[in-house]
Amino acid sequence: MGIFDWKHWVVILIVVILVFGTKKLKNLGSDLGETIKGFRKAMNTDEDPAKPAESPAQPAHTGTPLNQPHTIDGQAQKVEEPARKD
Repeated sequence: MGIFDWKHWVVILIVVILVFGTKKLKNLGSDLGETIKGFRKAMNTDEDPAKPAESPAQPAHTGTPLNQPHTIDGQAQKVEEPARKD
């Protein structure tokens, strides 16, 4: 027998139903279910390979679109500082 026996859970359930009412609990359960479904759907679509979609019309300007990330190529070099005489 643990701290929360099945009898304790029944009492807790009855108190929750009396406090919140069955209507709110039903709405809470359906909202929770929709949230879980949406989360699973989002996780599954992220793992699928990217499907080629029709590209929208290209903008008239020749620059990079504003919502695209910019990459800067460069090379890091180590700079040695001269020894300090104190």
